[in-house]
Amino acid sequence: MAEQRMATTRRDCPARLVPVGDPITIPANNFVTITQSLGGNYTVVYQGNMLRVDGTDADALGLPKYELNFADAGDGKINEEQVWEALESVYDPEIPVNLRALGLIYQMKADQQSGTVHIEMTLTAPGCGMGPVLVGDVKHRVALVPNVKKVEVELVFDPPWHRDMMSEEAQLETGMFY
Repeated sequence: MAEQRMATTRRDCPARLVPVGDPITIPANNFVTITQSLGGNYTVVYQGNMLRVDGTDADALGLPKYELNFADAGDGKINEEQVWEALESVYDPEIPVNLRALGLIYQMKADQQSGTVHIEMTLTAPGCGMGPVLVGDVKHRVALVPNVKKVEVELVFDPPWHRDMMSEEAQLETGMFY
């Protein structure tokens, strides 16, 4: 989303405080400023605080709920391209770039026999308070892929993340390309 816009909450709206991830509820009938809309999630400003609203609660902002749907090939296998697509739908709430393009996803393995997807990921900073929110987003979105029975996410900090891990497109988008 390129420009900010105002919205009025239509019902109590669950959100998470950025960057610490603490839960907060924006009461119904209050104004918020939507500053980012990516991957079906929204970053809003309410009473001077930046908050993240999950796309599943977008109706509270008067917007359509976000749904990620995948076709099942019918072969009982996990489609790894769909897993990557799900991962690309999760955006950092402070940086308008998806986790894969940011270089935060170190590894993805699909165990076809057990239906388990194991993901190794990191955060832009070890103390990032949004870590639990991002891990939850990854688990939720990957679980939508047909034949995925379990999603395991392991947060790792070795090697430490640095901007060179970002795709060139992400570096250009954020002004970090030198």
